[in-house]
Amino acid sequence: MVRARLASSVRSLRQNLVYFSFGAMLLFFAITIHDRGFLSLFNLMNILRQTAVVSIMAVGMTFALAAREIDLSIGSLVSLSALTTAVVLTRLHSIPLAMLASLGVGAATGLVNGFITTKAKVPAFLTTLGTAGVLSGLAMSITNSESIPILNETFNFFFGSGDVGPVSTLFLWTIVILLVGHLLLKHTTFGRAVLATGGNRAAARFSGIRTDATRISALVICSLTASLAGILYAGRLHSARYTLGQSDVMTVIAASIIGGTSFSGGRGTIIGAFVGSIVMGMLNNGLLLIGFSGAEQTIALGVVIVIAITVSLRESLET
Repeated sequence: MVRARLASSVRSLRQNLVYFSFGAMLLFFAITIHDRGFLSLFNLMNILRQTAVVSIMAVGMTFALAAREIDLSIGSLVSLSALTTAVVLTRLHSIPLAMLASLGVGAATGLVNGFITTKAKVPAFLTTLGTAGVLSGLAMSITNSESIPILNETFNFFFGSGDVGPVSTLFLWTIVILLVGHLLLKHTTFGRAVLATGGNRAAARFSGIRTDATRISALVICSLTASLAGILYAGRLHSARYTLGQSDVMTVIAASIIGGTSFSGGRGTIIGAFVGSIVMGMLNNGLLLIGFSGAEQTIALGVVIVIAITVSLRESLET
């Protein structure tokens, strides 16, 4: 009885670890670098702005991981989507068409990943690794590895570089996607099917859930959030380049896992993924203000990622 209660307490602690981490990190940096403007409104909004794109992609990754899948192609998809947006805006001068084209690329990529994973029985890890190479090559070939400037000020304002009062439009996009993702995962039949499929695929299939369709849908959602991230990158930077998003993959995965999503499926939390991305962004920002070099920041983030995945895998083995 005591052992069962102890095990339950440990699981509860792990599931809420992201919130303890957030509080501890905020307190640590608030004390150690309070004289460098860490708690200033400008710096806090800067953290939210810098983590917005990762937070949005973490929503999609949460769906994929909860269904016991993974998508390693999102980094390459970000760059291809951003370039698609820039090309359409440059040639057709239409914001709706640019968005449709970019999201269409994301939906098509998710469908390809999903069908290969479910029908050809290729693990999503390998499927999306291969897709990442294809997408990266396409992104480079579209403009011969050159960047494309975006001169449409309306697009730039609404999709990344604008502010509504003190609040960045990037953060407003983040809030919208978080709300939609949370409602979809926690309050719909589809969300319950995703969690059931990731928790026990055979049992879910036996209970009438179309597990293959659910897995495909989860991967499509993951790809769509990556495409939206590409659009927002383009709007924020006023340009698109084939290198956009390439370094975000592991950060996105880590944000989801730190937030409480199980690496082995069956459990996911959108709010936790958002807090996880803030933790990653806060760590990066705090280390920068302390004076860490780019290499040292990368090492620290890598350590956090390894710890997060290790804890998640150990928990899944224990349960």
